[in-house]
Amino acid sequence: KWKGEGTTNNLESIVIGRCYDYIRIVNPSVGEKNCSAIWEAFKNAFINKDPCNILPMDYELFINLSLHTIPANKSLFWENNHLLVNSFADRGRRYMSLADTLFGFLGDFLNWCGQSNSPELDYESCPTAEDCENNAVDSFWRMASITYAQHSSGVIHVLLNGSAVGGAYPDPGFFADYEIPNLQKEKVSQIVIWVVDDIEGPNRDSCGNHTVQTLEKRLETLGYNVTCTDNYKSVMFLLCLD
Repeated sequence: KWKGEGTTNNLESIVIGRCYDYIRIVNPSVGEKNCSAIWEAFKNAFINKDPCNILPMDYELFINLSLHTIPANKSLFWENNHLLVNSFADRGRRYMSLADTLFGFLGDFLNWCGQSNSPELDYESCPTAEDCENNAVDSFWRMASITYAQHSSGVIHVLLNGSAVGGAYPDPGFFADYEIPNLQKEKVSQIVIWVVDDIEGPNRDSCGNHTVQTLEKRLETLGYNVTCTDNYKSVMFLLCLD
């Protein structure tokens, strides 16, 4: 038994359904995609394999089939505020976070893994990062994060949680390890950081302090034009509303 919960029930129906939902309703501008082929490529990345030996590159075909343009100035990176980012991005209407791309949309909030030498999904349990680094879900998000960063351009937005235990900018973390190194500097005009505290606090981190200062220095050293705002009003209004 692994530490994590098993594969989401009806995974195939959900992924194929989300694919059609995305290309027909959420973002028809991406054009035609072969949803059955996308599901097959997704499944073949981890099926019949040791669930602790799935690499980001295993999802390469899946990414290639589901890839589309990410509009300039719409990218929204984040740490420690998944639900807030989903609601703020508004399925791509305001911003296009990773979960608002087709490839991210297909995996958002789902869980999955296969079994060694078996074409079956494992519905009992799946490995988490505690069990092993190269599990099916984490490797998927590494590949998705790398791809998302590579295709982001213009003004890049980063929404961080100033109330997060351990700081707003976790290092190691997906943004630190997979997204910053894969930004294409010549395509990025500015990086805008928003540090937003939970409504009830606490205020653990803010622009120019602690881990946010570490992030600002890292990005400036890489040659980016960086601005930082604490408790950005638009996001605060959304938190108040919730």
